[in-house]
Amino acid sequence: MEIKVGMADMNVCVSPDSIITLGLGSCVGVVLYDPSIKTCGMVHVMLPDSTAISNNSNTAKFADTGVEALLKMVLAKGAKKERLVAKIAGGAQMFSVNKDSPTLKVGERNVQAVKAKLKELGIKLIAEDTGENFGRTVIFYPETGEYLIRAIGKDPKTI
Repeated sequence: MEIKVGMADMNVCVSPDSIITLGLGSCVGVVLYDPSIKTCGMVHVMLPDSTAISNNSNTAKFADTGVEALLKMVLAKGAKKERLVAKIAGGAQMFSVNKDSPTLKVGERNVQAVKAKLKELGIKLIAEDTGENFGRTVIFYPETGEYLIRAIGKDPKTI
């Protein structure tokens, strides 16, 4: 079965199921994975920092709160923090207008915020496919640990 994760959403997945999120532009798809029990979780992060927004009740929407909430979800499924590894994809620069504007560099800021949170939590980032200027659809397979990245006009890539 394919478990779907929507925008600003998160879920957990146990092998043999897979977990998917569609249309990552500037958003980042973060996977936390425990290879020994073939269990993972994915969060579709839209923004880097929940403290910059007054209506921030959706923890999955933000890198700072989403990664932490996802950690709690995978631990509740039996994962052990010391075995967890992370893979991330997305964080594209989707708009070519005024590339120097920090407001439009949401993708880059999302990637930086996710990496900072993973480091703070002591979770090793083992693979990433981030940046550039195209959207991605991603599927994670906990059976193999493969993170499949699909983008229009590009060959599928596994990290």
